[in-house]
Amino acid sequence: MRGEKKEVGKTDSRDKLIQLMNEYKNLVFSVCLKMTGDYFTAEDITQDTFISAYEHLSEFTGGSEKAWLCRIASNKCIDYLKAAERRTLPVAGDELPEYGDNTEGPIGLFATKDVLRQVEHKCNELPEGYGAIAGMYFLKGLTAKEIAEKEKIPLKTVQTRIYRAREMLRKTVRKEDLLA
Repeated sequence: MRGEKKEVGKTDSRDKLIQLMNEYKNLVFSVCLKMTGDYFTAEDITQDTFISAYEHLSEFTGGSEKAWLCRIASNKCIDYLKAAERRTLPVAGDELPEYGDNTEGPIGLFATKDVLRQVEHKCNELPEGYGAIAGMYFLKGLTAKEIAEKEKIPLKTVQTRIYRAREMLRKTVRKEDLLA
């Protein structure tokens, strides 16, 4: 049976996908996290990996499912990192706009400070454990790793709280409220 392509029906492939996810989801996630360094990106790429595996199950020739999935995950991470690099590197001929203090003027500066005060206020209204972390992340620009070291709590806890705080803020903060 090795070397032959297996014909897998829709029901069989769905069951196979569930089995692969149950067995290898943590491994695939850890590969993605190690390669990207970002928890949320790793979650997305892990999901993409299993979608791709499902779409190409009929092409799997047997052998090590573990190696096959890790290969798909690493290729997806490489693609993501290349795309991210292209988005951040300026291309020759691209000119960055020059912003001086005079472009915004006093009104723009006041509006920016007012928006930051309102966001800070909304962060402070979050449940205990979320407000301080949201403030450090969204207002002070600290990374999840820096917050974890500063607060002496696990990185995964910080990442989860940032994610949940973002969702809570999305529900309570509207652009119209900040700009009104």
